[in-house]
Amino acid sequence: MTLRFQSLLFAAMCASNLTIAPAFADETTAIRAALAKVLPDEQATAIQPSPIKNLFQVNVGSQVIFMTDDGRYLIDGAIIDLTTRKDITETARAAARRVAVAALGSDKMIQFNADKPKHTVTVFTDIDCGYCRKLHQKIGDYNAAGISVNYLFFPRSGINTPSYDKAVSVWCADDRKAAMTAAKNGETVPNKTCDNPIQQQMELGEQLNIRGTPALVLDSGELIPGFVEPKQLTKMLDQSQVSAH
Repeated sequence: MTLRFQSLLFAAMCASNLTIAPAFADETTAIRAALAKVLPDEQATAIQPSPIKNLFQVNVGSQVIFMTDDGRYLIDGAIIDLTTRKDITETARAAARRVAVAALGSDKMIQFNADKPKHTVTVFTDIDCGYCRKLHQKIGDYNAAGISVNYLFFPRSGINTPSYDKAVSVWCADDRKAAMTAAKNGETVPNKTCDNPIQQQMELGEQLNIRGTPALVLDSGELIPGFVEPKQLTKMLDQSQVSAH
């Protein structure tokens, strides 16, 4: 969750005098009205019933919260079905991540595709991150295991820093994949500038609550922080695929 959204959410939870009575035609209207009072700069992109009576899942971009049907109570945290042991909140957030990554579009990613793809993993990376470099050194092993890797840049030092400039140069290179590999190997990539999606990629990372790199978004939408060996990642992906069915 972004710091900005967290602060707005804190204000919402503190604003008990702004709760909305159920005086609307339906629950969606009550929920939207309550959000408009306490989160005026945010808008629900989707509202749908949750498995819990009178509790609705509310998507605010790629963020997921839950609200009662009268718009009075807001829940931000894990909701566990003790019968199935299923984390309802994480399932909803995983779905939101899938949608957010897909919305960015593959044309705004640097893709290292497997010849026989079984899974696709989106990796938020920083060229100057040691474990990011370790991950890329094994890119052939991931691909051989049927894992396609889509890279998005998330230079932790921020915009207009050396790491950011390297990301721009890689994106603007004639051969992005070769430039990425060279940069990950510590080689100097010729400085280039062009229209690029680096800032948009970083904003997506913030929306998905990325705190460090590498950060992996699995094809299930699950978010895995840190480096994962190819064999271990394959097991995680296969297990995730089985669980989804």
